[in-house]
Amino acid sequence: MLQKNVGFIGGGRATRIILGGLKKAAMIPMKVVVSDKDESTLLDLKERFPRITIAPNDNTASAASRDILFLSVHPSAFKSVAEEIRSRLNPNLIIISLMATVSISRLVEELGGIKKIMRMTPNAPSIVNAGFNPIAFSRGFPESDKDDVIKMLRALGTCPVVAESKLESYAILTAMGPTYLWFQLYELERLGREFGLNSREVEEGISEMAIGAVKTMRESGLSAEEVMDLVPVKPMGESEVKIKELYQKYLSALHESLRP
Repeated sequence: MLQKNVGFIGGGRATRIILGGLKKAAMIPMKVVVSDKDESTLLDLKERFPRITIAPNDNTASAASRDILFLSVHPSAFKSVAEEIRSRLNPNLIIISLMATVSISRLVEELGGIKKIMRMTPNAPSIVNAGFNPIAFSRGFPESDKDDVIKMLRALGTCPVVAESKLESYAILTAMGPTYLWFQLYELERLGREFGLNSREVEEGISEMAIGAVKTMRESGLSAEEVMDLVPVKPMGESEVKIKELYQKYLSALHESLRP
């Protein structure tokens, strides 16, 4: 359990994922305050995590006056949030921004020169301590504070320190990555039951298959072509070109829209 007091401005999915991962790792901080405009969002979080304090009516002051503050709002709302909390921030506050496209330099400017700022690209599997959450620190961020915050974030999974310029690319690759796979894996589970397997057999088979597929890519020493040739029967082979075209079309356009 962490001794730091932590605040969240924004109580949506990313906040729920982070709190879920910390809870599962038994690392929920001593004091957590979450502020959000939507009272139903806050009540849902309170039900899931009874130990937290919720700040209704968009009372951001309580969440902002912590040791660590997660900014978990839509980028379009950041300017108004910054104006509301700027004068209430402790100079020693650590700010962790979960917002895509809002640079560290803009965060420093809009938040009145706060120095301890970092950005993180959150990943949904963090909720089960298996996330991949790249982070980038502001220039001059004290090393001792880095160690403390990394220790907390490692409870969520892997958190490599990367160049800030790569965070938007990671957002498409890792933050959104599960969405490219989950619907297919759930459909395979459905079909497995339809084909006569029970739930345990389906869940075990799909889980081990997915883990093994990635291990084969990384540990076999084979080229991509050789890996994909290991299974001779490809029921969806005729659709592979179309699927890759969809990846290229939608993800390239998304990456272009996220570029500073």
